[in-house]
Amino acid sequence: MSTNDTSISILTLNCWGIPYVSRNRNPRMAAIADKCASREYDVICLQEVWSVNDFKAIRAKAQEVLPYSHYFYSGVVGSGICVLSRYPICDVMFHRWPLNGYVHKIHHGDWFGGKGVGLCKIKVRSMNINIYIAHLHAEYNRENDEYMAHRVLQAFDTAQFVRMTSGGADAVILAGDLNTEPQDLAYRIICGVAGLTDACPNSASHIGTNECANNSYTSSKLARRRPEGKRIDHVLYLGSKTVRVEIANFQHPLPNRVPYKDFSYSDHEGVMATLKFTNGEHDTNSPNVTDSLKEAIEICENALRSVQRQRFWYLLSGCILSIPLLWSIGLNCLNTSLGIDIGLNIARIFLTAILCYTLFMSSIWNSVEKNALKAGCLTIEIYMTQLNNDLRGNKPSKVSFPHQTTCAK
Repeated sequence: MSTNDTSISILTLNCWGIPYVSRNRNPRMAAIADKCASREYDVICLQEVWSVNDFKAIRAKAQEVLPYSHYFYSGVVGSGICVLSRYPICDVMFHRWPLNGYVHKIHHGDWFGGKGVGLCKIKVRSMNINIYIAHLHAEYNRENDEYMAHRVLQAFDTAQFVRMTSGGADAVILAGDLNTEPQDLAYRIICGVAGLTDACPNSASHIGTNECANNSYTSSKLARRRPEGKRIDHVLYLGSKTVRVEIANFQHPLPNRVPYKDFSYSDHEGVMATLKFTNGEHDTNSPNVTDSLKEAIEICENALRSVQRQRFWYLLSGCILSIPLLWSIGLNCLNTSLGIDIGLNIARIFLTAILCYTLFMSSIWNSVEKNALKAGCLTIEIYMTQLNNDLRGNKPSKVSFPHQTTCAK
């Protein structure tokens, strides 16, 4: 197969497009659409396009330049991720992550998006290239990260999805807001398990893509604390036995402000990488991920213990709430005024709602999260066992774990 030294330019951008919440959303989306139609990019991966109408507007604006596109519908409000391409999209697939935030954390909203990893298989001349797009769960609080287990298992799921669906592909590209920095566990798992290489050169590895001081939406407090911001938006790639992939260009292509406006395109910076494809076997990146996976299992075990503790406290809260609720029923026998009756009924409704919430969290939701943690933990253990067998040169055998973790019980 001859690639004829083909190059493609790929852009990834978190658009921060939450209706009624994101500031300057309409003019920013219009400016993003203009950028998509600028003929500078061959493939564009967008995240947080939460309004389908915004996607349709961007698609219509870029139709002449990027005639192929796909929006990944999922969850309550849509996954927010979409791909626009100069090249034909031959096939698509979406894998929704089992652990995806909390339904009661409405102010975070990750669960309502039904997040996952999307795949668009595109045809570039004679090459089959898999374009993956993902938007992992946000961190929110680094010092007390309640979503650590969710994000780590999302990272492992994503890496496994890439690994298991890339057979026959000449090259693989994963782009998106991964909400993880290069030193973080989730990043190490994605790159290590899937064998992906970061398109960012070492000379630019300190330059952030979120909470940067030069972004109009970064608070002055964050800008002072860490002016360079966090590098959590990435373009990762992998070649094959027949196609070598090299980086021809890497940059943050969007200016600090939308032209003639006093605000940025998004609260994230765009990341652009130009990848060059040539004939030849790609240098395989095979870091040792055993330590990272052991750390991931430990995080899952801690999360599982936390879930079990939460179940106890939710059940205890439910029992305590039922006492005044039952007691209030006995008050109906007393001769009370109309005002007191109305107040009692309002109190009962309020207590009943809280009781239903505690019962839901201690039963249905607790089981869902517990099973997802167990499934993810066991999958990692199976992968580690096979990885150890491969490293020792052993033939595949029946899986047996050296110890029984909390997840396996």
